[in-house]
Amino acid sequence: MDNWDEIRTAFQVARLGTVSGAAEVLGVHHATVIRHIDALERRLGTRLFQRHARGYTPTEAGRDLLTVAQTTEEQFAQLQNRIKGQGETVQGELVVTSIAGVADLLVPVLTEFQARWPALIVRFLTDMRLFRLDYGEAHVAIRAGAAPEEPDNVVQPLVRLKTGLYAARSYVATHGLPVTEDFTGHRFIAPDNEASRAPFYRWLRERVGADQLLFRTTEPAALEAALRQGAGIGFLSAYRAEADDGLVEVLPPRPEWDSALWIVTHVDLHRTRKVSAFVAHLKEAAKAWRLCT
Repeated sequence: MDNWDEIRTAFQVARLGTVSGAAEVLGVHHATVIRHIDALERRLGTRLFQRHARGYTPTEAGRDLLTVAQTTEEQFAQLQNRIKGQGETVQGELVVTSIAGVADLLVPVLTEFQARWPALIVRFLTDMRLFRLDYGEAHVAIRAGAAPEEPDNVVQPLVRLKTGLYAARSYVATHGLPVTEDFTGHRFIAPDNEASRAPFYRWLRERVGADQLLFRTTEPAALEAALRQGAGIGFLSAYRAEADDGLVEVLPPRPEWDSALWIVTHVDLHRTRKVSAFVAHLKEAAKAWRLCT
């Protein structure tokens, strides 16, 4: 293969499923994408995609190409981010990924750090999937739960978030409060995912029936919004609940419901000035998060 551009184009089409999506990511005209795909198929002498009204679906040969191209793309990204992180100045990109739901804690830290280093480009990414530090997808990751155990990562504790069970005053006015832990007749808010690893949701599912989980969503922000709107009883980080007079505590935080947050960096970037400076800044800022620890 002497034309990486064509392979890279095919990779993006296979990943996104449409010519327009690939063109946007690559910053080229959609006609260029079609030309690259056609040229690559002629070169290989086989169809890489099935064309249909909804877009492009990889054939078996296309899936083979996708596997190789994805590995190559990830290795290039890893190399690029490691090279960027090796400088002795705090500039370029700082890519920080975290679990959803802690933006109100992290965004002030990021903006303060950027104000100190104005040449810095901050990219704050959240997703359900784990970003691969070993592939250079991020410089720093904030993760929750048990301490991450991936090889070649440096893991440091950040804080423990306390979580309690709460209800909106509007919900209490209509349905009352549970007596001790008798939840008969009450409505609950929960993730639309029975495999949720959060200890408090496992606790809840052991005590109430599925017919009581009457508001379910895959969007973390929607869980909090539904709680505040009175859709049911739900879990919330204590520091958020304590700042809202519209919420009533149903059960106080328990140690077994705590969520540990971890700072995770890759060993190759951990001691670079940019990463080490941000980690130190984050740790210092977290000392002021008194409601979290």
